Amino acid sequence: MERVMNDVPIQKSYDEINKKIKAGKAVVVTAEEMVQVVQEKGVKKAFQDVDVVTTGTFGAMCSSGAFINFGHTKPKIKASKVWLNDVEAYAGIAAVDIYIGATQVQEEDPLNRVYPGNFSYGGGHVIEDLIAGKRVTLKAKSYGTDCYPLRQYETSICLDDLRDAFLYNPRNAYQNYNCGINLSKRTIYTYMGILKPDMGNANYSSAGQLSPLLNDPYYWTIGVGTKIFLCGAVGVVSWRGTQHNPDVPRGNTGMVREGAGTIAVTGDMKQMSREFIRGASITGYGCSLMVGLGIPIPIINEDLAYFTGLSDKDIFCPVVDYGDDYPNAINRTIGEVSYAELKSGWIQIKGKTIPTAPLSSYPMARRIAGTLKEWIQKGDFVLGIPQVLLPGIRYTGNGDE
Repeated sequence: MERVMNDVPIQKSYDEINKKIKAGKAVVVTAEEMVQVVQEKGVKKAFQDVDVVTTGTFGAMCSSGAFINFGHTKPKIKASKVWLNDVEAYAGIAAVDIYIGATQVQEEDPLNRVYPGNFSYGGGHVIEDLIAGKRVTLKAKSYGTDCYPLRQYETSICLDDLRDAFLYNPRNAYQNYNCGINLSKRTIYTYMGILKPDMGNANYSSAGQLSPLLNDPYYWTIGVGTKIFLCGAVGVVSWRGTQHNPDVPRGNTGMVREGAGTIAVTGDMKQMSREFIRGASITGYGCSLMVGLGIPIPIINEDLAYFTGLSDKDIFCPVVDYGDDYPNAINRTIGEVSYAELKSGWIQIKGKTIPTAPLSSYPMARRIAGTLKEWIQKGDFVLGIPQVLLPGIRYTGNGDE
């Protein structure tokens, strides 16, 4: 079902919290700090004392990309094929509007010629280069029309040259995700990194207790119009993300126990910082984009104080075999572990001790949550009131939905 605002239990209003932010009186803590607040003061007092909890994550988010308008040429062109640094962008929109996807790979990539299936440069790197202020080669082809007669065009562009450039990511900030292992007898190369045979290692990709949607598991404060930290700039949630699925198993805390909610987000590339966005090359898989994203969670009720106070030991994810069955869409879950266990560097599965490694950066997630906290404390960032909440399920006070 799709929630409406009246379904959300509200004990503090957005206006009340925003007035405190503007007056410099709001109490803002990171989700990491909120764990300690709840442990020391309890949920009721934490709700009374804290106004906003900030979150953060920095990891590969393949479903990302950018809309770019490169401006009309003289004579005009209606681009039907476009490449940026030899990475093809989608041009089936309007004359000089294009969309470049993060996972699109460079044509004739030199690494792929030597090691097939490996790519050193893709759409995510083009986006990073533009935000870093570098120049990028743009090539365009057209079939030609009376009002758009030019058939070929090539130039060098930088971000300042572009009329418009904004990130639009259809699926970001996955709410929980798999821990990947490999039960097969060979090393495999996946979007979860290199997985050694016979459960030789385990990789995971989440900030756990700092992860944005894990701090609001029922999406009471997240929806269209929610202001966010996006790659060093102010962005916004524009819709639910692709594959958004709130109807998954939940524990007795109400927390999801596998991949669930997602968000679509957008923001102005001209305001972003290269510190919080990086093109990525994943061995044997292809290219992606490392996205830095943070969401402020207004503590509008006691339950949100409780959820934001949960720690890594309270949040669990499935251990999934990416071996022989996974390519055939058979997801074999062979166990469940907490993020506290994953972050310890070792987990126990089927009696075997397995080393773990993160594919996302917790230090960067901490930095993003801290930066967003500073913005709010300075009064530079007030809360955006969601106009359409993400589809969710009714909260009954426990995980037995």
